[in-house]
Amino acid sequence: MNKKIILFTSLFLCCIQLVLAQQRVSGSIVDAENGMPLPGVNVIEKGTNNGVSSDFDGNFSIEIEEGSTLQFSMLGYITQELEPDGSDIQIELAPDTEALDEVVVTALGIKRSERALGYSLTEVGGEELSDVKQVNAINSLQGKVAGLNITGAATGPAGTSNVLIRGISSVGGNNQPLYVVDGIPIDNTNLGSASQWGGSDFGDGISSINPDDIESMSVLKGGAAAALYGSRASNGVILITTKTGKEQAGLGVEYSGSGSI
Repeated sequence: MNKKIILFTSLFLCCIQLVLAQQRVSGSIVDAENGMPLPGVNVIEKGTNNGVSSDFDGNFSIEIEEGSTLQFSMLGYITQELEPDGSDIQIELAPDTEALDEVVVTALGIKRSERALGYSLTEVGGEELSDVKQVNAINSLQGKVAGLNITGAATGPAGTSNVLIRGISSVGGNNQPLYVVDGIPIDNTNLGSASQWGGSDFGDGISSINPDDIESMSVLKGGAAAALYGSRASNGVILITTKTGKEQAGLGVEYSGSGSI
């Protein structure tokens, strides 16, 4: 009988210790720049799945273990961690300027903030372009940019590719975009043509660029983008930035190859 009492007392004391080890933390979350409340901020007890979100007024309430660390995160803001020393706290989250103010290169090498542009711009990195090897570099953009349609010719891997940005804009004219490599527009004239009566297709200007030399491609869409380069860019612009040399110790050798049957 005494053993049962001792066991019950021990379990009761353990439950009291578990209850005492928990603490409820409440507070508010505001923007560090303008002091406005931030709704939808994730408040998580670090290292656990215990978490809540701030309400419309930026307020939150969560029950955590004593000595735990709270993590506050939200898209567009710098993640902050805090070990609360009281039950009522106020958190100020600073905007993540690196994520919001991404700088892109537009016409003539001019750099602009991506969110400040008055037209649509999509940038694709060189690593994405080289994942699947293509003889014609422009074919690597297929399926990676919204509104961009690329049709490869049946004349072989090095044949001319038909590129359309947001569909056909001219019935009888040229619908190809303007290609600009490192700030210099290039001639994308079709070198030869194949028809039902024969002929040869030796590709176009863009097919002569080595895909492994491309650092990134940017696709400019719309009339506002065309104004940067004049009437030649009425069908859009594809900006190509090539790789630059990097300092390294010793000799560096890089090999890339592909084959098709």
